[in-house]
Amino acid sequence: MRRSSYGPLRTGPFVRAPSYGPLRTDAVRPGGPFHTPPTVLDRPLLFIAGGLPVHRDGRLIGAVGVGVGGGSPEQDHASATAAIDALVRERRVARPCPPCHVGYGGHGHMMRKPKRHRRVHTIATAGVAALVTLALPGCTAASDEVRTPGPATPARSGPATAPPAAAPTPPAPPSPTYALSTAPRTIPAVREHQPARGPGWKPAPQARVLVAQDDTAALSDEARLLAGELGLQYGEAAAPRAGDVELSVEGTGKPESYTLTVKDGRVRINGPDEAGVFYGTRTLKQAVRASGSAPEGTVRDAPAKPQRGLNLDIARKHFTPDWIKNRLREMADLKLNQLGLHLSDDQAFRIQSDSHPEIVSTPHLTKAQVRDITALASRLHITVVPEIDSPGHLGAVLRAHPDLQLRDVNGRAVKGAVDISNPASAELIDDLLREYRPLFPGGAWHLGADEYQALVVRDPQASFPQLARAAQERYGPSARVQDLATGWLNDRADVVRPSGKALKAWNDGFFAGGVTSAAEDIQVEYWTGKEIGARPPLEYLREGRKLVNLNDEYLYYVLGEPNQFTYPTGRRIYEQWTPLVLRGTTPVPASYDGQILGGRLAVWADLSGAQTQDQVAAGIRMPLAALSQKVWDARTPQLSWADFQALAGRL
Repeated sequence: MRRSSYGPLRTGPFVRAPSYGPLRTDAVRPGGPFHTPPTVLDRPLLFIAGGLPVHRDGRLIGAVGVGVGGGSPEQDHASATAAIDALVRERRVARPCPPCHVGYGGHGHMMRKPKRHRRVHTIATAGVAALVTLALPGCTAASDEVRTPGPATPARSGPATAPPAAAPTPPAPPSPTYALSTAPRTIPAVREHQPARGPGWKPAPQARVLVAQDDTAALSDEARLLAGELGLQYGEAAAPRAGDVELSVEGTGKPESYTLTVKDGRVRINGPDEAGVFYGTRTLKQAVRASGSAPEGTVRDAPAKPQRGLNLDIARKHFTPDWIKNRLREMADLKLNQLGLHLSDDQAFRIQSDSHPEIVSTPHLTKAQVRDITALASRLHITVVPEIDSPGHLGAVLRAHPDLQLRDVNGRAVKGAVDISNPASAELIDDLLREYRPLFPGGAWHLGADEYQALVVRDPQASFPQLARAAQERYGPSARVQDLATGWLNDRADVVRPSGKALKAWNDGFFAGGVTSAAEDIQVEYWTGKEIGARPPLEYLREGRKLVNLNDEYLYYVLGEPNQFTYPTGRRIYEQWTPLVLRGTTPVPASYDGQILGGRLAVWADLSGAQTQDQVAAGIRMPLAALSQKVWDARTPQLSWADFQALAGRL
């Protein structure tokens, strides 16, 4: 009896041709996943190797065998083994089944007269395979369990005796079968995942993060960061091998989009820009953190909104540079891309100034610290958006320059407001804008313009006659104080615009019904409809303006919760808010979705001592995570809030 590397001889029940008749190999179910067109063998089948299980969706639906014949037993056995290996390589079968064996059989007189037939080696591969169904009782090929082969069994057909077997070789370990993969668990969730069967990918000690030579300048920071996070090596222009992660800028698609493919033991991340590739690395990092590995298959992902982020009031409360940098890292993993810094207010002016050092408060950010923050932000594909708010919220500046204070008709000082009819007010603010413009290399600038107190009284013209006169001198006899305020906003925009930065202002700095209007390229940062003179969001949208959502109903984290503010919860944002909900709880029509650029969570330090830095960080963690989900994909999330919270805890 023969033994083989696939176990002892097994003579039945083979699918056999009638005596000397042709054998048809169409026994595999037609239309099945491994069906081979019928093949007729014009030579007797002397050797059958089997059975290799056929699986579909994790179920055993049959098995296939390999037929060869015409040579010596040793040659036929070698041919069968090669055929099985070919089937496995071509993925026509799931894996060898250890308890299913190689058999050697046929009609005895054929064994005695082999010269009647010329040698035939029919190797079962695609297109020319001789596949036969083997009914193998007790075969549990869907299991990963390995059985011990049973004793040799005598052949049932023909008196021929097989030659002595060669020394047995150890059986190859079984190749595992894999269920169809599921999407990686990340925050925000990926928008599209094409599943596949395979082991996925997990970090290995010798694995590398590779960057093609042409992409080294663009992606070396991203690659080094990922390598450090996952304990991998970093490599440039090296040939990829199993376990590696490859990064490249290539292809077309939306800005910040990426494709992440896990296949053949490697990960490939590419996108049309550096930011997209970076977000692909965030997906890989989170997938590994969530479950230890990245699933087989392909992720295709892109944000729904181009602006996604956090706004931080560092004027009323000093936040340390390290704390700010930690928030940047947290934001980057959530694929958020904007950090707004509110630098000036009535309480303090928190950034070093060389042009006007007299206005700077202690403590404050030095320019070196700002450069360090913006450099890290740039590596994490986050734009730092500075805000020097004016003509209101300038109390800290006015303490050093009381001559610029706005006063009403009775001589009373108006808190935080500069007199915009005084040219010296504009000169000071423009000095600051020009000084800070190169310090913040990002692509956006916030001009403020909110809550100018001259416009919250019943009759601004009567209360501030100097402003009314200045408006009429500039814009004609029909002009009002609001027109002068609009002119102030446009003049500050003219100072910043040559830098190419996108311009922003708060929604209550845009007025209707005046003789002049705010420049069309200034984005509306919509935060409230509660202020006097504030308008509902539809009015801005109907004018064709672009809006960013900072809805104070959901997205305002105000320290101490004054003025009926309450700390936002991640759950409310996750379950109720979308970028269309600009004011209160009612969304604007979906037809305006394209004009809404995104949203930010805003931290305001009205009562700065109400929370420590650490408490603020803990308090905004889940609201920020929920925001990231809804600006990346505003559709109803698949995870429940409880599952989302649990995932956030693992990440």
